[in-house]
Amino acid sequence: MAYTLSPLPYAYDALEPYMDAETLHLHHDKHHQTYVNNANAALESLPAELRDLSPEALLAQLDKVPADKLNPIKNNVGGHANHTLFWDLLKVGTELKGELKAAIEKDFGSVDAFKEKFAAAATGRFGSGWAWLVLQNGKLAVVSTPNQDTPIMGEKFAGVWGTPILTLDVWEHSYYLKYQNRRVDYIAAFWNIVNWDKVAQLYAAAK
Repeated sequence: MAYTLSPLPYAYDALEPYMDAETLHLHHDKHHQTYVNNANAALESLPAELRDLSPEALLAQLDKVPADKLNPIKNNVGGHANHTLFWDLLKVGTELKGELKAAIEKDFGSVDAFKEKFAAAATGRFGSGWAWLVLQNGKLAVVSTPNQDTPIMGEKFAGVWGTPILTLDVWEHSYYLKYQNRRVDYIAAFWNIVNWDKVAQLYAAAK
């Protein structure tokens, strides 16, 4: 079952001025497409029972992937799954509220404290990677991963675990055209384009 790149659920300029249209176009149409292409190439030699899994299901069963295919699968299937989630988590004009807001306040002390912890994870990720808000045994936590690793891979393969409900891509290709080396500014701008409605849906499903 070959993977395909879904269209963005919004126009390239829909996230301006926080994420510029040129970056979004290149990031989705070029970078993400490359992950899809390379993932499909890596899938070809896998057993059929692994080939037919969804990206997320495959990443949750990396123990079954042959050792010589592990890195290509982690990097490229991970890249595809992470970006697919990321696009759905971006939207201008939504509001953090309700059960999700209450859970963030309970588990982090306040919304501001959560944002500070998330920003610290995104800023402190050396090189390329991701910051995540995950659900672990009913409690929210902030973690980060290198490269295209994801918490759904589990501690053995990603060093962290949990069900992702929010993520931020901190690879340079996600922000360099607009923000250059100012990752901190990119992270600050991110809070203006979080699709809190989608995060709330993922939180409800994860519970």
